[in-house]
Amino acid sequence: MKKIVVISLGGSLIIPDEVDYKFLNEFKRVIEKHSNTKFIVVCGGGSVARKYINALAQTGKKEEFQSYAGISATRMNARFVSYFFGYDPEKGIPHTLQTLKKYLRKRNIVFCGALEYKPNQTSDATAAEIAASLKADFINLSNVSGLHDKNPKEYKNAKLIPYISWTDFLIMVNKLKFKPGQHFVLDQTAAKIIKENKIETYLIGSDMKQLDNFLNGKKFIGSIIGE
Repeated sequence: MKKIVVISLGGSLIIPDEVDYKFLNEFKRVIEKHSNTKFIVVCGGGSVARKYINALAQTGKKEEFQSYAGISATRMNARFVSYFFGYDPEKGIPHTLQTLKKYLRKRNIVFCGALEYKPNQTSDATAAEIAASLKADFINLSNVSGLHDKNPKEYKNAKLIPYISWTDFLIMVNKLKFKPGQHFVLDQTAAKIIKENKIETYLIGSDMKQLDNFLNGKKFIGSIIGE
């Protein structure tokens, strides 16, 4: 039985504004290099989702509609990334955990977006739920190198937090108010899921050398959320 790794692939890495081919090529190279592992890649919505969400928000449409639009963007990105890897998902991207598990029995890599609609969560929570169900390693890839004491995109003196407990992370993320398309390393629901299920979670940035190091059992630059 091959080891299973769930990766929450931030939409900001797939399509920050335009599609980031260079990053995706590096991501593909690293994933395909580890053929002894099965991967579930849960894709975020990126700029596509945010554009849809912002348009709905500015015209006063309810948050539920904003979330639906975000979910649709994650599924579109998942289908695109599957094509980028040369996979042709003839039957489409899995929309349920049951379908995803069925695909995983036949393939080494399965791509999906957010699964069934649930309020107050992003594709991160979908990835956390999958990791909990499969008792798999959980990696979150985003456009920052890990968890910081403040936003590293805004503050040059932001410091990386290499390790934080599930409890302290949940306290930190719950200080933020949830909104569809939000920017943070993990959403509130994902933080709750990893704590309740005791899932050690690894936060890594866009440097694919760090992902490769992690998959090889070597030291990596990033953050760990654990006991």
